[in-house]
Amino acid sequence: MSTATGNKIKGKFDEVAGKVKQSIGEATHNDKIANEGAAQQVKGQAEQVWGSVKAAASNTAADVRGRAKEASVSHGTGVGHKAHDIREKITSTAQNVKNHIQKSVANRHAEHEK
Repeated sequence: MSTATGNKIKGKFDEVAGKVKQSIGEATHNDKIANEGAAQQVKGQAEQVWGSVKAAASNTAADVRGRAKEASVSHGTGVGHKAHDIREKITSTAQNVKNHIQKSVANRHAEHEK
């Protein structure tokens, strides 16, 4: 599954399966199985985030292609500035996504440490 939706589905499956595995491990006092379940949940959450990142990148790329096409059609001054503005928006959005993911990971880590 290499599509964004596929990653999200696979991630959700791993997250749910991990919760079940963790619950079984805790109910049977089997730390190994409980830990495997927790790890599978984290893996599933990461897979879902990866799917979201892929979808956002695809949407951004499609938007950039559309804007670039518009910019190439319109002749005259300001075209270079438009392209620059679009590049700035893309890099800013990518930075915001990265920061959000890092913050989410840090929050999950902090919750786990409690």
